[in-house]
Amino acid sequence: MKIRIIDIADKERVLTAEEPAAVFPPLLAAEESGDCRFLSPIRSELTVTHECDHIRAHGRVEATVELACSRCLAEFSATLRSAFTIFYTEAGPEPQDEEVELAEEDLISVPYRGDEIDFAPEIAEQLMLEIPFKPLCRETCAGLCPTCGADMNTSPCDCPRQSIHLGLSALHQFTGKK
Repeated sequence: MKIRIIDIADKERVLTAEEPAAVFPPLLAAEESGDCRFLSPIRSELTVTHECDHIRAHGRVEATVELACSRCLAEFSATLRSAFTIFYTEAGPEPQDEEVELAEEDLISVPYRGDEIDFAPEIAEQLMLEIPFKPLCRETCAGLCPTCGADMNTSPCDCPRQSIHLGLSALHQFTGKK
């Protein structure tokens, strides 16, 4: 999704797009690595406004993905949504090899060069930030039995349950005798 700078010089523009995940290299890489599988196209809507010395892009992005639960390994679908605001500023001269202190607005600012802005990298970044690090099919997922591997969500197994706190398991063998 791109826009020419002169198209937003006089008034705000609303851009909508529905594109496959394959258009965004970071999302394609996430699919190929097995982190998720995109079940729907990437839907995005941006309101782009030219303000003083920068361009403000306020938008939403959404996609449905298939994830593997980190507890029971079952596949489930989830909808990823993100709302964001990004400021685009015209890139100045190339930075020198010196330290520069960044202001708060620099942290949500993206430089652009030329006469158009491509929003694809920021759209992909917003979705990547929404992919859970440890996805859960549901908050109460019981996971797999550590002994036999049975899915504890479907039926309990007959394996004995031991209550050992793994953080203190090394102390279990400590006798204290000299």
